[in-house]
Amino acid sequence: MAPASSRTLVACSTMIGTTIEWYDFFIFGTASALIFSKVYFPSFDPAVGTLLALTTFAVGLFARPFGAILFGHFGDRIGRKKMLVAGLLLMGIPTGVIGVLPTYDQIGILAPIALLLIRVCQGVALGGEWGGAVLMAVEHAPSRRGGLFGSLPQMGCPAALILSSVAFSLVGLLPADQFEAWGWRLPFIASFVLVFVGFFIRRKVNESPSFKKLSATGGVVQIPIARVFSKHLGAVVLGTAAKLGEITLFWLFAIFVLSYATGKLQLPRSEVLNATTVGAVIMFLLMPVCGILSDKFGKRMVFNAGTLLLMISAVPLFLLIETGRVELVWLAIVFALGILYPIMYAPEASLFANLFPVEVRYTGLSMCANIGGAIGGGIAPIVATALLGQFGSAVPVGLYLAAVSLISFLSVLAMKPRHNASAE
Repeated sequence: MAPASSRTLVACSTMIGTTIEWYDFFIFGTASALIFSKVYFPSFDPAVGTLLALTTFAVGLFARPFGAILFGHFGDRIGRKKMLVAGLLLMGIPTGVIGVLPTYDQIGILAPIALLLIRVCQGVALGGEWGGAVLMAVEHAPSRRGGLFGSLPQMGCPAALILSSVAFSLVGLLPADQFEAWGWRLPFIASFVLVFVGFFIRRKVNESPSFKKLSATGGVVQIPIARVFSKHLGAVVLGTAAKLGEITLFWLFAIFVLSYATGKLQLPRSEVLNATTVGAVIMFLLMPVCGILSDKFGKRMVFNAGTLLLMISAVPLFLLIETGRVELVWLAIVFALGILYPIMYAPEASLFANLFPVEVRYTGLSMCANIGGAIGGGIAPIVATALLGQFGSAVPVGLYLAAVSLISFLSVLAMKPRHNASAE
């Protein structure tokens, strides 16, 4: 078992690292909802421009499975630590470049093309980084503490959502013309600083004990993806399906609701961003609590408690939002992000890791999370925008969320985790 000091360093570094990575990812999503349609797709109808901006955002999620395969291959062959450092750089540097990227008015069609390519880099980086971060935490964890340790890098998600919301809330205080001209760029430029902070922190982390043992015994698999498909395809399918509910919930409330509330409902941007920030704070606080509960009552039980609650509340949440009343929109956002999401997201890392043996764990875990993320999260804002346009109501969006939650619930019921990913 890794010493306590090593486990503490791993827990802190993975949380800080995932915070930086998710910050880069989130500010792109927020900018897609608020500004990209104006500066990179200005020649289109506003609704079409917003849809194109959200599509560019979705490309990052569709690129994540490729990152899972690429980083998973090397993470299962040469180690988890090296991939964490590479993923951080691949995410942070292109994100900072967006802060100085010319607009459509300046360089024409090259601007949205460059934006799209940067988004692909982000998606590949996050697709590979997440699996390595949670594995470093879980594989350093003491026995029967995998749920708690696996929830710690998950705290990077709400921490990043807080940072990105605060960043855009601050630049949103600028006059509208200054925000659109240069203010929105500042959160992206800040990524240059954050990525180098994360780089130096992650260099100090020790390699996973599980991988060290695997490497020492000659158990490294030459082509992990081939082993996953030949022997663990069922686990990938179930993990991917299980991911759909929570990832759809997250991106609907982090991106679509922001666009819908500030656009069609004409609510103040600051109110929606503040509600998102409060929800993220509660999520941050509840994440380790839900991790501890998953160690006590079981990962599958806690995860499915969240999916069941989501199925029941999906339509009522969107009915609250559709009222257009600020306090009810606040309630919906805070409950969805602050309460529902951590119940599912906290035990997810350990739950998925236990589906795979150590020699293909990076690849298998990453594929579940990122294929599910692409299918669920990648299309969620687009599907929701299309449903809203077709029916003129947010209720079908709630029904859509309830349906994917049911898929997740049934998939987790069918799971049979066979491996203990925690350190012995």
